[in-house]
Amino acid sequence: MARRPALLAALAVTLVLAAPAAGDNSSKMAGLQARIEAARQHEAALKAQISDVTSQIRTLEGKVGDVAQKLSVLERDLELHQRRLDKLNALYLFETNRLHFLQREYVRVVTALNQRLVQIYESPDPSAAEVILNSKSVQDAIDTLHYLASIAAQDKRIASDVANARNEVHATREKTKQVRAVVASETHVVAIRTQQQRDVKDRLLASQSKLANARYKKRQALTSTKQQEQDLVAEANALAAADASIRSQLAGAQNGDTTPSASGLIWPVIGPVTSPFGYRWGRLHAGIDIGVPNGTPIHAAASGTVVIAGWVSGYGNYTCIDHGGGLATCYAHQSAFAATVGQHVVQGEVIGYTGCTGHCFGPHLHFEVRINGTPVDPLGYL
Repeated sequence: MARRPALLAALAVTLVLAAPAAGDNSSKMAGLQARIEAARQHEAALKAQISDVTSQIRTLEGKVGDVAQKLSVLERDLELHQRRLDKLNALYLFETNRLHFLQREYVRVVTALNQRLVQIYESPDPSAAEVILNSKSVQDAIDTLHYLASIAAQDKRIASDVANARNEVHATREKTKQVRAVVASETHVVAIRTQQQRDVKDRLLASQSKLANARYKKRQALTSTKQQEQDLVAEANALAAADASIRSQLAGAQNGDTTPSASGLIWPVIGPVTSPFGYRWGRLHAGIDIGVPNGTPIHAAASGTVVIAGWVSGYGNYTCIDHGGGLATCYAHQSAFAATVGQHVVQGEVIGYTGCTGHCFGPHLHFEVRINGTPVDPLGYL
């Protein structure tokens, strides 16, 4: 890695020295190094962003795990509270039914006791003498008196027992009601805490999903940047490989006029400049790219003679017009030709149609201005 800057610097020096304008070596070297460094920084920034997002995802995963564990405990606690509350509800219902039964029994016993008391009150109360006289023996009289006393005592005892049972059940039912209320409150609190943890977990999962999606897009952008870099380098290499041949063809085909036949160049097509003239990805982009739809008519920038009209490596369908005085204009990536070699064309005449032949990434016109075969920035002549 320590040798990489030195190698890049050496490559930059080699490319700049190969350029025709030797006086601009320093500025071209600086421009080339700046573009290389910008590409490297963009790639490094994307990698850093991916690493940062990945770190955030890992942190969220830990938080999700903690929340999931807490949520599991709360859900178990909520389940136990709910089961306890269900049992208390069942117990309360049982005790309520039992209380209602004892209340009915108490009413029945008291009613029976009252009826018996009424009967005793309304019937003549036998005296002890009458009981003895009507008895067959003394023991029989004693038993009769004891029986009458036992009946009255038993009725009172039954009524008292039923009342006591009723009161006990009522007290137990009230105690169960209080416990049930406490457990219901606890269950409600646990349910709220459980839902809060569920909400936290859902939010964390949503954030995790967003971060994962962001990381995916960053990785796509990184892949696209790398692919774009590879494609542009491939395009630059293809164009650079064809440049020497074009220079020699233009040098051999251009006439000997000392001044160009046109005082100024017109735009061959009307559209935005999508890629300027200059060094990019370590290679000279020898013209400007003008973004226009496929099949747009291409007009001669000035009057002159067609010296090249054919397939040229990465340029695809390529036409060059000699305007005299060493000035030539060239038009690359055409979908079709409208002029042939040796044909004289006038300024504004259609010489072809835009397309995406050769090495390109969409329909556009690659337009060049060359002086003695050497490419210069077209924007200085248009």
